[in-house]
Parts: sequence; C-alpha cells; structure tokens
Amino acid sequence: MLNPKIFEEVSSRIAAAMAASPVGDVEKNARALLASFFAKLDLVTREEFDVQREVLSRTSAKLAALEQRVAELEAARAGEQK
Repeated sequence: MLNPKIFEEVSSRIAAAMAASPVGDVEKNARALLASFFAKLDLVTREEFDVQREVLSRTSAKLAALEQRVAELEAARAGEQK
C-alpha cells in the first residue's frame, strides 16, 4: 500500500505551487473584487434579518391586539349612545 505521508506531501506541494502561481493571484483578485461588489450592496447578515423579523412579528401581534381593543371600545361607545 502507498504511504499516506506521500499523499500529504504531494498535496502540500501542489497547494504551495498553486499559491505561488498566477492562479493564486487570480483567486486573490477575484476575492477582492467580490468583496468590493458585496460591500456596495445594501445587504444585512442573517442574524440581523432574523432579529428584524422577530421585531416585526411582535409589532404585528401588538397591532392586532390594539385593533381589537379599539373595535371593542368603539362597540361599547356605540352601545352607550343608543
């Protein structure tokens, strides 16, 4: 059987060669380009999105409760005026 250390050595040499080659430069430039592109977009993190979704959910529940309370008060007032 082949020695696993040989595979590790070959893999590390290939990785080092790729990093030193123009492919490594292209990857770095592509990453920088994508980072610049995403920085210009108005994006939020998943965590920020989830927080805002929870705030909206609570606000919607409070609004529904207030709408129900207003309807009850209007009904009570209409009953008093008759």
